Amino acid sequence: MTTSIPNYIPGTWDIDPVHSDVSFVVRHMMVSKVRGRFEQVSGEIVTAENVEDSRVTATIDATSINTGNAQRDEHIRSADFFEVENHPEWTFTSTGLLAKGDDFVLNGDLTIKGVTRPVELKLEINGFGPDAFGGTRAGFTATTSINRSDFGVDISLPMDGGGVVVSEKVGIELEIQAVLRAS
Repeated sequence: MTTSIPNYIPGTWDIDPVHSDVSFVVRHMMVSKVRGRFEQVSGEIVTAENVEDSRVTATIDATSINTGNAQRDEHIRSADFFEVENHPEWTFTSTGLLAKGDDFVLNGDLTIKGVTRPVELKLEINGFGPDAFGGTRAGFTATTSINRSDFGVDISLPMDGGGVVVSEKVGIELEIQAVLRAS
């Protein structure tokens, strides 16, 4: 399976938090979308000889949320939303990887606020190559959407005249860059 991925390199990779982006988008006030990101992510990617045997574990620091508005970020950190005082980290552990055309489906267990649910991410393997520091890098893009209530983020903010302030559906976008561990 590795022959269809140019320059594929089996190995163990560490997620580079400086060059990775974990972001989300949610409908707000029924008329627009608000975007945010998490400033701190860490994890390990193991690319196996057979790409479908590869695996991922990742941790997101939920306290590192940044929506571009400090007051909103503090509210999202509160018990109304993420309750970061009791649940400062979220985790993802892959359970399987399947080829789907030129892309892949990465299945795994996502834990938010102590609630674990299966998720399916559309995964693109962007490439492998040398970096400017004598190391080797890999890049991945993954997307999915979740229902926030499924993970205990179940605040209800109805609007006068119908609708809600924050939608149930949350789009998640990952741009991950990882560094190959030295052997």
